[in-house]
Amino acid sequence: MLFTSAEFIGFLIITVLLYYLAPPKAQWILLLTASFFFCFFARNGSFGFILMTTLSSYLAARLIDCDLSRENVFLNEHKEILSKSERKNYKSKQKKKRLRFLLLGIILNFGALALLKYGDFFFKTNSPIHIFGGIENEKSLLVMPLGISFYTFQTMGYLIDVYRGKAKCEKNIFRLALFVSFFPYLLQGPITRYSSLSLQLYQPHKAKWENISSGALRASFGYFKKLVIADRAMAAVKTLVDDPEKFTGAYVLFLIVIYSLVIYADFTGGIDVAIGISKIFGISLAENFNFPFSSKSVREFWNRWHITLGEWFGDYVFLPLSICKPMQNTSRSARKVFGNVVGKRLPVYIATLTTWLLTGLWHGAEPNFLVWGLLNGAVILVSQELQPLYAKLYNKFRFLAVSRGWNNCLKLQTFFIIG
Repeated sequence: MLFTSAEFIGFLIITVLLYYLAPPKAQWILLLTASFFFCFFARNGSFGFILMTTLSSYLAARLIDCDLSRENVFLNEHKEILSKSERKNYKSKQKKKRLRFLLLGIILNFGALALLKYGDFFFKTNSPIHIFGGIENEKSLLVMPLGISFYTFQTMGYLIDVYRGKAKCEKNIFRLALFVSFFPYLLQGPITRYSSLSLQLYQPHKAKWENISSGALRASFGYFKKLVIADRAMAAVKTLVDDPEKFTGAYVLFLIVIYSLVIYADFTGGIDVAIGISKIFGISLAENFNFPFSSKSVREFWNRWHITLGEWFGDYVFLPLSICKPMQNTSRSARKVFGNVVGKRLPVYIATLTTWLLTGLWHGAEPNFLVWGLLNGAVILVSQELQPLYAKLYNKFRFLAVSRGWNNCLKLQTFFIIG
């Protein structure tokens, strides 16, 4: 059931009507039922993977929460007996135990995602298996279930937050199931946080014309960008790509521009539909784009494009990697060899490149995606190192900071670097 199909529109209208006719306390149950219905009739075993993610995440989070509760009870009951070092050792032991529960949930869910998303790479003719005599197979053997990248990332974010103590463990498995499977953001995101969305999903909402009208308008704009702009512009892209010998020179420049328009209109159109539909139910999702083509640097661009994915990698990959003990030990060792300046920044370099390598991997398993990720990370690091030079330049030529022409040149430069 594609979100651009007539079946989906009919499904949505019926769901909205039933949602506001249902008793307030049963509204979230109706949303769960509708989301399960949507997943069941979506494609490619989507419903089974939704259930697997929900069940595994629920069990892992409950095990973490129960262990933490037992730890607190034990420490309170023995606070007069245990010494400071004994308390520290006990807490360290229990934390390692909870870490095993966390890793079990992460490995299971990201393992399933990796198998489905990258499994074909090892069976195609350009894979390592083929190099060593593997079977040629041009057809896809594994097909991605609907929305698995988005709900896996956001559910693992919930699990990590429970482990960190930043999110309350959800004891009702059906409520957690709604957070995992809420059908609007299964389309194209955004990646949501449990702490900011859970109350909205479960609390009752009255039918408000403001929410319904603004949500319908936002969704309509998304459909326009997707069906009218992206799909029509894609026809031009196919024409240029199908005959590269004929369309050269300036056509290549035009292809870069038009394909960027296709990607932007298609992706933001899907996000607009998701945010608009959610708003009709009285639920606000996070914005995922903030005029990215107005950016004057690559770093700024990625702070404006797919914002929720960038925040996810920042919170759960970059930050913990850059401050972990092995990285700090590496930094101290590097200071002895390369000096304080490089040694101090080395964790940031490694964490940035690793984060962007994984970002490239998120987009696809082919080598070009990995190179794309590393190039973005490298450009951002080089830009950071050149910041003192930029500051001197703007200090000497103050008019550049307010020059519309100069700022437009920076925006154009960023566009073609990204494109």
